[in-house]
Amino acid sequence: MYYSGLMLIKINPILSPELLYQLRAMGHGDKLVLTDANFPAYSHSLNNKVIRLDGVDIYEATKAILSVFPLDSFIDSAANRMQVDNKPDELTDCHKDFIKAVKETSGENWKIGSIERQEFYKEAKKSQLIVSTSEMRPYGCFILTKGVIKPDGSVWVLDK
Repeated sequence: MYYSGLMLIKINPILSPELLYQLRAMGHGDKLVLTDANFPAYSHSLNNKVIRLDGVDIYEATKAILSVFPLDSFIDSAANRMQVDNKPDELTDCHKDFIKAVKETSGENWKIGSIERQEFYKEAKKSQLIVSTSEMRPYGCFILTKGVIKPDGSVWVLDK
């Protein structure tokens, strides 16, 4: 998946220069919304910061973003999924792919929270960035909260 033609080593090619810039510009506690193709990204963007990842599904997008994006260990859940209407505990296949990508990339200890759909829309409007994918499965929307990177380059993980 890594191509030398991108002129950077070990950077997933899904991460465009614009997306890398936006991820780098975000600070601790800033929220990134990762959405399916049906999410109304532009009408929910606080500052018109929407990046499209056409041809990319949630699993691939999550893996790529989390390869450079630290999760926030200071909060209960730095990775949250949109709940299925009237079935808050149901995990869709898309949710399962997201959880798998988080665990594979950021580690097994991250808790995946959930947000009711209408509350999710409210939270999305307060986010720093919306990344819209081509994911077609319903309820394929997620919020990631950026964490802290220590001076040695590792992710700050708060002992809880």
